Amino acid sequence: MPGGAGASALVAGLGEWAVAASGVVGGIGGSRMTVVWLRLVGVGAMNSPRYGPAGLLVGWRGHRVLLDGGGDAVAGERLDGWLVCDERAELMPQIRRTARALGLTAAVATFETAGVEIAPLPVSHTSHPTYGYLIRTAGAQVVWAPEFWVFPDWAAGADLMFADAAGWDRPIRFAGGVGGHASVLQVAREARDQRVGRLVFAHVGRPSIRAIDRGERLPFGEWGVEGHVYRL
Repeated sequence: MPGGAGASALVAGLGEWAVAASGVVGGIGGSRMTVVWLRLVGVGAMNSPRYGPAGLLVGWRGHRVLLDGGGDAVAGERLDGWLVCDERAELMPQIRRTARALGLTAAVATFETAGVEIAPLPVSHTSHPTYGYLIRTAGAQVVWAPEFWVFPDWAAGADLMFADAAGWDRPIRFAGGVGGHASVLQVAREARDQRVGRLVFAHVGRPSIRAIDRGERLPFGEWGVEGHVYRL
């Protein structure tokens, strides 16, 4: 999971960036335009030597929700919610401390208000329950699924998907055969087959870093960039 130097500045500047992620909204399916911000605060796998831990900041109509991220990613900033994919992840003690300081509880949960719903859906990843998130407006669907062993069926047809990239050309299997991480090449093939509109790899592990440094080309999708705002 996520964090990194400069993440607070990213949050503070959120209002300068907009993503037209929906058409007409006002509850899910209302009558007012909702403009949604989607900004990566980190793109690294656990203990990445190069990137901050993977996290996505979502903002709209005065609301701000962080998905995953490192424990210090938003210290001192205002958030309305802090949602996580794995409540037993290694970064959770730090995340929980930072969330408490903000008056929040970091947890797997649903957040819905003002035309946007962010809902957890299960993924196959490890021996205990883990999740990704489906971000829905009246006109778009965005998937945040930074860790999975099996491509999630519920991501099919998404307009934008942020996905696991821990392994490059081979999946990473956990000890005891209790799950792991799909490979970038596998995820790219399945996302294309499942008609994902835009694929962003946002949980980049060491094998993928080595592939980037070798100049390997993705068959589909793109590498996530920390601080980047993604437009549908």
